Amino acid sequence: MASGFGKIVVGTYVEIKRSDGRIHQAMVTSMNEDNESVTVEWIENGDTKGKEIDLESIFALNPDVAPDEEIAPSPETPPPPTPTSVKVNKIAKNRRTIAPTKNETPSKDNRAIPTRARPPQSQQPEPAPPPPVQQPTQLQTQQQQQNARRKSNCVKEVEKLQEKRERRRLQQQELREKRAQEVDTTIPNYEIMYMIRDFRASLDYRPLTTADVIEEHRICVCVRKRPLNKKELTMKDLDVITIPSKDVVMVHEPKQKVDLTRYLENQTFRFDYAFDDCTSNEMVYRFTARPLVETIFERGMATCFAYGQTGSGKTHTMGGDFSGKNQDCSKGIYALAARDVFLMLKKPNYKKLELQVYATFFEIYSGKVFDLLNRKAKLRVLEDGKQQVQVVGLQEKEVKCTEDVLKLIEVGNSCRTSGQTSANAHSSRSHAVFQIILRRKGKMHGKFSLIDLAGNERGADTSSADRQTRLEGAEINKSLLALKECIRALGRNKPHTPFRASKLTQVLRDSFIGENSRTCMIATISPGMTSCENTLNTLRYANRVKELTVDPNQVMEGGRPNIHAVNQLDILDEEWLSISPQRDDLKLLCEQNEEEVSPQLFTFHEAVSQLVEMEEQVLEDHRAVFQESIRWLEDEKVLLEMTEEVDYDVESYATQLEQILEQKIDILTELRDKVKSFRSALQEEEQASKQINPKRPRAL
Repeated sequence: MASGFGKIVVGTYVEIKRSDGRIHQAMVTSMNEDNESVTVEWIENGDTKGKEIDLESIFALNPDVAPDEEIAPSPETPPPPTPTSVKVNKIAKNRRTIAPTKNETPSKDNRAIPTRARPPQSQQPEPAPPPPVQQPTQLQTQQQQQNARRKSNCVKEVEKLQEKRERRRLQQQELREKRAQEVDTTIPNYEIMYMIRDFRASLDYRPLTTADVIEEHRICVCVRKRPLNKKELTMKDLDVITIPSKDVVMVHEPKQKVDLTRYLENQTFRFDYAFDDCTSNEMVYRFTARPLVETIFERGMATCFAYGQTGSGKTHTMGGDFSGKNQDCSKGIYALAARDVFLMLKKPNYKKLELQVYATFFEIYSGKVFDLLNRKAKLRVLEDGKQQVQVVGLQEKEVKCTEDVLKLIEVGNSCRTSGQTSANAHSSRSHAVFQIILRRKGKMHGKFSLIDLAGNERGADTSSADRQTRLEGAEINKSLLALKECIRALGRNKPHTPFRASKLTQVLRDSFIGENSRTCMIATISPGMTSCENTLNTLRYANRVKELTVDPNQVMEGGRPNIHAVNQLDILDEEWLSISPQRDDLKLLCEQNEEEVSPQLFTFHEAVSQLVEMEEQVLEDHRAVFQESIRWLEDEKVLLEMTEEVDYDVESYATQLEQILEQKIDILTELRDKVKSFRSALQEEEQASKQINPKRPRAL
């Protein structure tokens, strides 16, 4: 095997010819005796490549590694001098044809073309004595020098690159092992966690403190982040919300590229105040609702909203801390505001006014108002002759101290409509409105409305198969849109406020009208990565409310009339559309929010509004018929008693009975027609819900 492979050994560098004609060096990695070939490898563009080449091709390009017997001279001629062999090697290396000299014959014994074809046995002379030891040693020395020269110009660079690549691989492996030791790799999104951690390390944190100045705002919008709850900690959910300063909120939204590489999209929002997950209710109250207390003593109207996703901390902020299902009402904004109201009453300049404090607590659910302090009695919202909105039957309870207020809050919270959702086992499904009213000699002096809104993600439940869920979601959706537009109108001093578009804004009409009205919105957000979309929706809503009130001189562009929506409204009751002021405000509301309300969704809101109005009308007529039926029974009883007399007037009896029956027929026929129309409206609402195609499939 050694004689067949010549001077080729594993590790030898030889010239090879590629299929495209290129010639370069490669290292022999193995020798294959079976098929008389060698396997070579080389590095190209940082990658190791290899191929199998037969010995003839190797010896053709590398005659210096051919077997000694193939390049040994004939016995008749003296051995050629060393320089000549070196010269021949150079010529062969340059791929030039070697021509025979004059003193040589082109016999098979003396050909310079390096092939493995051995001379025939008949022409082979007797075995010559082995060459002197000095000759092979000299040739090997020259070969080693030549290989060293080759290695110095090309191979060394390749080896350097290979060494650098190996070092980088080792460093990356060490870094991965070190990180694996630092973090629990069982966390589903530990890569995202590292990105967020590295990003936060570069931030300069300056959170809100009690030393910061409380600024005066007619409309104040702030954001509160809650800590991760037990469910999120069990799921090992990540905190993707960062509040680096007193007015900045950053959301680290995980994204994925086309090649499945994950990265962060950091979105920044700016508000009046930003509260992190370590902030207490007392701190939130200090910067939001507390500056509004003095407003109601100055004959003003103050409003404070808590807005956000279900389970983000709205009820905790407004009502107080929860311990299981029990709530400590003394630590909520309701109680803190009441405490400061009674403290202000003791001041000399307000004590002389002899003000009385009253409280009301009611909820708005699916467009209906219920009194939480009167066994959840259903109330009616009407406008009087002076266009003042009145909640008919709402009870006002006089309170003398903070403890009285706490008792009312506990009673109201126990009656409030709630349900179980995926986000919260005790989720609020209605808007809760707690009002502190100051009266002087029976007349209203000021009013502070504190509202815990329903979860904003429920506004997306308008295509549900269940009608109750659809109506509930539609009312929440509409009321949140109306609330936003009313706040914008208040901040820009617009001549018209679309308060009739929803029951919530209709009840709070006096809080949006007048120069001495102030509003505060607390947007509560969940920090978990699973709630990222709802969190962004909440922040966009709050940001839009505030950004349009920064420059009061800016003229807001009016919404384009929605032609498609108007055309689709032809299926509704034209009489209702033409006479209802609620319809005008709803149309204005949807035109100003075209990006969030598609024509189909607008049609659905129209159908729901008409349905709610017709429902109230049918119920009112039904009550009237019931009361009239009692009177009919009394009249019929008198008639029957008259017939028991011996000589009763038969004609008078028949006449009176006919009159009673005609009245019954007229009233019951009218009620039946209204019920038929109401059933038709129910079917139209169901059809409209199936055609909903919102432009943005997200909650408000």
